Amino acid sequence: MNRIDLDGRAAVVTGGAAGLGLGIARRLVDSGADTCIWDVNEDGLARAVEELSAAAGATKVTGRVADISDNSAVEAAFAGSVGDLGKVDIVVNNAGISGPNVTSWEYPIDAWDQVVDINLSGTFYVSRTAIPHMLENDYGRIVNVASIAGKEGNPKAPAYSATKAGVIGLTKALGKELAQTNVMVNCVTPAAVRTAIFDQMTQEHIDFMLSKIPMNRFGLVEEIAAMVAWLASEECSFATGGVFDVSGGRATY
Repeated sequence: MNRIDLDGRAAVVTGGAAGLGLGIARRLVDSGADTCIWDVNEDGLARAVEELSAAAGATKVTGRVADISDNSAVEAAFAGSVGDLGKVDIVVNNAGISGPNVTSWEYPIDAWDQVVDINLSGTFYVSRTAIPHMLENDYGRIVNVASIAGKEGNPKAPAYSATKAGVIGLTKALGKELAQTNVMVNCVTPAAVRTAIFDQMTQEHIDFMLSKIPMNRFGLVEEIAAMVAWLASEECSFATGGVFDVSGGRATY
């Protein structure tokens, strides 16, 4: 593994108790960043902190129970993370849900609201809370986990597709707003990565996603985490408002 130098940096990873978030947190810890993972699953969070701490060496690992769809909870978790780590240099907005796989005209309103609240509003709340702290410290890296679905739109996933498109738009807006600062905001748009989020999807939808990937395989957590680690580093100094595909050849623009 090519080690990205994050020594002396402090990171927050939302949705960090399992799946892609845990893989990203693991890569940041391996790269030297003190890391606080956030999740709504308290038991899963405790297990993840224990696992990461066991291999962290001198790197600090903590956890915060946080529902990112609640702005007050975000503000409390961020303040707690600063207390834990002394500062926050890196934020990875990873937490998200897929929602049900049904057509738009059959899509439940409560499910739509939940996906929007977590995937899009949650990303906004976390970014809005973190940016003043980063500006005060004259350094920051925000990496948003969007999806290729946000570029292309997946049938029977209207809320997921729309919110991930929103994350891409938010990334571009923030990147332009912060372009003359030392705070970079970028996003990654993975094709499907086999994690626990697949449990929320129908087999039909999983098969559809695989059929769209020219490499004919799903992405690996480690492959997405590698891109995120670079975007979270000082080496990422002229890329902001950018959209970085990790899609096995699926992306067409």
